Amino acid sequence: MFCFQCQEAAGGKGCTVKGVCGKEPETAHLMDLLVYVVRGMSGVNETLRTKGLASKEASWQILDALFCTITNANFDDDAIRERITRALSVKARLVGIAKANNISLPALDEIYFEAFPTQYHASGSTVGVLNEANEDIRSLKQLITYGVKGAAAYAEHALNLGFEDEDIYQMIENALMEISRKDIDAAHLTALALNVGECGVKAMALLDKANTSAYGHPEITKVNIGVGKNPGILVSGHDLKDFEELLIQTEGTGVDVYTHSEMLPANYYPAFKKYPHFIGNYGNAWWKQHEEFEHFNGVFLFTTNCIVPPSKSSTYADRIYTTGSSGLPGATHIPARGDGKPKDFSALIAHARKCAPPQAIEEGEIIGGFAHNQVLALADKVVEAVKSGAIRKFVVMAGCDGRMKTRSYYTDFAEALPGDSVILTAGCAKYRYNKLPLGDIGGIPRVLDAGQCNDSYSLVVIALALKDAFGLKDINELPIVYNIAWYEQKAVIVLLALLSLGVKNIHLGPTLPAFLSANVTKVLVENFGIGGISTVEDDMRDWMGA
Repeated sequence: MFCFQCQEAAGGKGCTVKGVCGKEPETAHLMDLLVYVVRGMSGVNETLRTKGLASKEASWQILDALFCTITNANFDDDAIRERITRALSVKARLVGIAKANNISLPALDEIYFEAFPTQYHASGSTVGVLNEANEDIRSLKQLITYGVKGAAAYAEHALNLGFEDEDIYQMIENALMEISRKDIDAAHLTALALNVGECGVKAMALLDKANTSAYGHPEITKVNIGVGKNPGILVSGHDLKDFEELLIQTEGTGVDVYTHSEMLPANYYPAFKKYPHFIGNYGNAWWKQHEEFEHFNGVFLFTTNCIVPPSKSSTYADRIYTTGSSGLPGATHIPARGDGKPKDFSALIAHARKCAPPQAIEEGEIIGGFAHNQVLALADKVVEAVKSGAIRKFVVMAGCDGRMKTRSYYTDFAEALPGDSVILTAGCAKYRYNKLPLGDIGGIPRVLDAGQCNDSYSLVVIALALKDAFGLKDINELPIVYNIAWYEQKAVIVLLALLSLGVKNIHLGPTLPAFLSANVTKVLVENFGIGGISTVEDDMRDWMGA
């Protein structure tokens, strides 16, 4: 196997024996094959689109296939094989439509890949990352691939709520078709990466519209981090539609519902606050689940990525359920919706009712809900605080958390920030500092949590509104420092989205991606001011003047 799509790639180069995430070599090979087949399907569907014959079914399958290959989403080989078989079938049908209409298809090997290989290991170098020999072209193609994966994840969440945008499908499928070309050069790929960033902005805006249309705008909320007295279900991942359906089905059952990790922002939506059995948030970022799940006692539902395969000594493995693009061998998978009906969580609920109540691992409250609508309602107060000098700097500390001990940097950085600075955050990176007693500035909390990683869109909306409020011509003139932590592919699309909007001087850590070659890194540094992190003391001096 060879995989370097996440921040924890072994040795900072790539996983070759087993994924740091827990992914087995066979799983990695199957994911490579699935992406390869999807690239072929995209090439056919994008060609048909120019003739008005594109298939929505194909676009939906492409979203799901890309999402299931994101880090920590799906470890179930059988589920991935089923997706490969289905994708080959749909692609064959699309090729048939092209032939019936005398439509010429591009000469891409992926399009004419017709069969599931009986010995996949022998063909791994043919369809995997290392198939591209040129290091710089490989680097750019993988940057685009990972950005597309992130955009697909956001588009699928929006689709689950009934919102979709043909432009997003076109941009994703065109990107996958283009990176399949053997004659594409670095300049074209660089421009394509920025186009994928634009796709990310569209996908995040669409998901924001979907979430707020369905559940209202997030509100400033104090979230309970303690426990109740009833058996519980702990929901992880990102999908709010799944969360809503579970809340409805658990009403009156004597089972409480809690959020975990990236599902924390569900607490901020008005529509979910009417459920008295929605208790609050349990635990911290995704990577602590081995330790924290042992104390929860109840049932776990993974709606998307964020799965850490349980160890052999764990006591909770038989209480894990998955749904959507997620999967785990041995876990019970909740099937997709059908015939307009919600997912059926009855087995999961019945299991939970037999469990003991959760054991408290902490007490108290944390505050969040500072998405764009809420912050813009406070705009006058924020602007006045900046003009008066009470707020001197905003620091965007969005992104992902992870296991590396060096990530303590982000806690230390937050603690070291001057008292006249405010942190803007989204994603699970916030768990490094959202429980610190950082106080407020004139009633404005010094940590403003906008929500999930996709809610980085809110941070962009806030920044653009501040630019207009201060009469600035360029977003880069704002008193904002970008210190973003990354882990997986949704952080990659957030980065590309920011670059497509013209944001410069973004600092990325704790390490730069292993898939960025030296030359590609140089281009990003020279054209966009991308940089890494150093020590807290040096970065505080260089970025904050402190």
